[in-house]
Amino acid sequence: MRNELNELATFAMVARERSFTRAAARLGVSQSALSHAIRGLEQRLELQLLARTTKSVAPTAAGAALLKDLSPALEQIASALDRARSIRHRPAGRLRIAMSRSAAVMVLLPRLTAFAEAYPDIVLDVVTVTGPVDLVAGEFDAGIQLGEYIQRDMIAVRVTAELRLAVVGSPSYFASRCIPQKPKDLNDHRCITLRLPGGPYRWEFERGRQSVTIGVNGPLIVDDTDLVIQAALNGVGLGLAYEGQVAGYVAKRQLIRVLEDWTPPTPGFFMYYPSRQHQPAALSALVKALRLSRQ
Repeated sequence: MRNELNELATFAMVARERSFTRAAARLGVSQSALSHAIRGLEQRLELQLLARTTKSVAPTAAGAALLKDLSPALEQIASALDRARSIRHRPAGRLRIAMSRSAAVMVLLPRLTAFAEAYPDIVLDVVTVTGPVDLVAGEFDAGIQLGEYIQRDMIAVRVTAELRLAVVGSPSYFASRCIPQKPKDLNDHRCITLRLPGGPYRWEFERGRQSVTIGVNGPLIVDDTDLVIQAALNGVGLGLAYEGQVAGYVAKRQLIRVLEDWTPPTPGFFMYYPSRQHQPAALSALVKALRLSRQ
């Protein structure tokens, strides 16, 4: 199919130029290559498409009829290729991005207004997910994920500083309960569990050389960190969220943070995508907009 399209395009160029010399110059190939391509096409069609003399070239009746039918299709192909090339150079089009709801709130939304104003022809199609995503299988252009979960063969760009988790509970919850001093004390508390694709998230703690993982229990399992925070505010139990998500509530004493010395920094969020090769301009623009400024 590719050879046939090349030969048909070659025929159309020679027929329009009425000259092998001019057509060869336009296409950047030799006259002998053009002659060979035309002869091959004529042999397969069993038709003479071009009448040749030592001084001129002109389409035969069959060639003129073919050129008339062929020209609109070749113009459509050329226009389609031009549009495809423009995607590489002009920030425009749809980008399908996978990220958790927390990443959308913490990373994308704060920068979205400025990005939309700077690139009005880009549409971000955001799909919120929990857990790692296979970008290629899911037909995503990129994703935003915690650094520890990104596959090694991905290109990763930091979009947040390091993050810390925070264990929080409301004053009403602690009114009749002791504040936990170490992770194992959580076994005596009601905890709000976050559901991940592999099952409930096990709370991980670290202090110095000590590492502790707790499979917490409680009255509520949800799949969204905002629901965890709202439930904690309502006194349902202890919740686990990023400290930036709960800092305002802690400052206003609506939530009390505990076990702070057991929650060290984690790598934070990264934007990731399969390859740098032939990267669309729209994706390059989004990477630039979300990249952490200190990088």
